[in-house]
Amino acid sequence: MAREKRLKMKRVELEHLEQYNQLLRYVFQVTDNELRKVGWEDRDMIRAKSPVLQQADVLGWFDGDKLVSQVAVYPFKVNIFNRIYDMAGLTGVGTFPEYSNIGLMHKLLYQALFNMRIRKQSISFLYPYSIPYYRRKGWEIISDKIVFEVNDYQLPKVKQVSGEVERVDTNSEEVKEAYKRFSSQQHGAMLRNDLAWNEYWLWDYDDLNAAIYYNENREPEGYVLYWIADEVFHIKDMIFINEEARTGLWNFISAHFSMISKVIGNTHTDEPLAFLLEDADIKETISPYYMARIVDIQQFIEQYHFKPDNRERVWTFTLDDPMLLWNQGVFTLKIDKGGKGEIIATKEKTDSKIDIQTMVTMLLGYKRPDYFHKIGRLKCSSEIVDMLEDSIEQQSPYFSDYY
Repeated sequence: MAREKRLKMKRVELEHLEQYNQLLRYVFQVTDNELRKVGWEDRDMIRAKSPVLQQADVLGWFDGDKLVSQVAVYPFKVNIFNRIYDMAGLTGVGTFPEYSNIGLMHKLLYQALFNMRIRKQSISFLYPYSIPYYRRKGWEIISDKIVFEVNDYQLPKVKQVSGEVERVDTNSEEVKEAYKRFSSQQHGAMLRNDLAWNEYWLWDYDDLNAAIYYNENREPEGYVLYWIADEVFHIKDMIFINEEARTGLWNFISAHFSMISKVIGNTHTDEPLAFLLEDADIKETISPYYMARIVDIQQFIEQYHFKPDNRERVWTFTLDDPMLLWNQGVFTLKIDKGGKGEIIATKEKTDSKIDIQTMVTMLLGYKRPDYFHKIGRLKCSSEIVDMLEDSIEQQSPYFSDYY
């Protein structure tokens, strides 16, 4: 009890940078050997985290002057069905073990969510170290990651395309421009700012390469980021805005046939690879990837784009949130003919029920309303299910590393 009385929550500032880094390294078990593998020294790691404390909202518990628990919220933007949202990227979550099990992280997360709401960051993304833990806090799975292995003899045959592939420096503006064009039209893609790019490159090997597909008008339409080691072509990330760009990039990968024995990469459930290959008998492993939570249901719905219809739609339901009172209670959702939604608190009685975890993954298109109804996570009439099916786009969010 004496220890708990000493603890104070406050912002983690630049002066705490070394402690912030030490807590990260302890919690995520980053060793000196791992730093050396990617060409880092500990002091380089500390400097690399400086932009986080300058630009992000980092909260911590202090025992006197000692930082013992922390969480960082990055200020990002994300494309959700062609609407740009302010998104809070939650990361750097950790507590020294001697300070665990006294509710420190729960209080940090609540304060972080409270701050997100003030900043109108109505949605938060994270990569979970524990799916059950974050589910209990209101986050839910919104994307899957498929890791694939393609043997050299299974690589697609080269097909004619009108554009060309060019290798460029990974830190070039051309890579950023290609991603900018992609993210502006891809549901679930983050619009990377300087902080996001800094984090995105943080743990990459020095021998990472980049190749961009340009169309015949010299416009970038995709890229592949990769490295080659022990006769394996490893794909860090591959994006494309049309099938020709995809084909052009795979032409480039296939051109390494004499150098490699296999290709290892990843994709997501809306962009399956096996079906596109002549020899589809490849190895694929699917696993849950990113999680999200709605911070403020009313702020989120104000921006959300429902599908247009020739009728207005109304749904009254009880919403449950395990942490946030402003997301709890009975709400009425009204959707006009153009797809504009409005949600208001009400005192009407209703048998419809849904929790905030189900709501976010349904509205982001990862799973459909009829599926949630079937497994009991959406309790409503069949008419409401049909209405929601007709109102929500069917497309899973882009899977790639956000930061």
